[in-house]
Amino acid sequence: MAFTLSLLALAAPAGAVTNPWRHTRPLNIAHQGGEDEFPSNTMYAFKRALAGGADMLELDVGVTKDGQVVVRHDTTLDRTTNGTGTIASHTLAQIRKLDAGYWYSPTGDHYSHDKPASAYPYRGIATGKKRPPKGFTADDFKVPTLAEVLRAFPHTPTNVEIKGRTPAEDISEYLTNARALARELKGLRRRDVIVVSFKQQAVDLFHQLVPQLPLAPGIDGAANFLLSNTSPGDGVLVFQLPITYLFNGSMLDVTTAANVARAHAAGYAWQNWFGDTDPDTPATWRKLISWCVDGVMTSRPLAFESFLRRTPSPAACRKRP
Repeated sequence: MAFTLSLLALAAPAGAVTNPWRHTRPLNIAHQGGEDEFPSNTMYAFKRALAGGADMLELDVGVTKDGQVVVRHDTTLDRTTNGTGTIASHTLAQIRKLDAGYWYSPTGDHYSHDKPASAYPYRGIATGKKRPPKGFTADDFKVPTLAEVLRAFPHTPTNVEIKGRTPAEDISEYLTNARALARELKGLRRRDVIVVSFKQQAVDLFHQLVPQLPLAPGIDGAANFLLSNTSPGDGVLVFQLPITYLFNGSMLDVTTAANVARAHAAGYAWQNWFGDTDPDTPATWRKLISWCVDGVMTSRPLAFESFLRRTPSPAACRKRP
């Protein structure tokens, strides 16, 4: 779609010339701490990913029955822990008793519940039934709080996604979680924490409550920029998008060299996550690097770091607008 410089100017963020999220070498962003290589969203995963070269952490948050912000991808506990039910129906004390490495297997379908017990090497560490690996503790395999993660990694850029129930007609949990996250981060002096959500209403509400932290837009904000050349929302510095997106039965090409260049020209950074149709593999990584993206949210941060060391960014990516 054609666009004009005047329209792009309307969408440019404040301080665009010095956007700190622009990177010639794309950031190695450990998605859920690297959920294919380690148990999802655990302190063990975060520590291993950073030790292996990851530049940034990506994590998701939900809110407990007693209003505590915990780090989990799903709104329920069943898929990755030995618990059942929603996060919102449990207190923090109840969730802290769970084993967050219970269903992780390093091979095949990493969170399948159909494998023999021997396939889950971290099962039982959180509950004291098995000794942790050297240099780690049982707590590293429990469900962490967001405060715990931010304390442990005070100098590590961190992406925080507000989760909630997904039906389009019900965004109440997203908004509840946005308010709880705002209470958690209101006094944060760091500016290397990005907040995002699929629901633009949650992003906008968080920005109203904590305007100093940078944002990535929800689906609506990203569509405003990409389809209408209008602002993706106040406080936005980074786009975080898939390569392709299935919408009303049609597969849309979201991340392209042209769209990344458009975002850069308007002063935004561009980071990618992987949907079901885009494999998190070297062939895809090579394509993203050729398009000059600023960060890759990978489930395989160790493998991606090895790839980055062998794959320099194209010269064109070093010529910043």
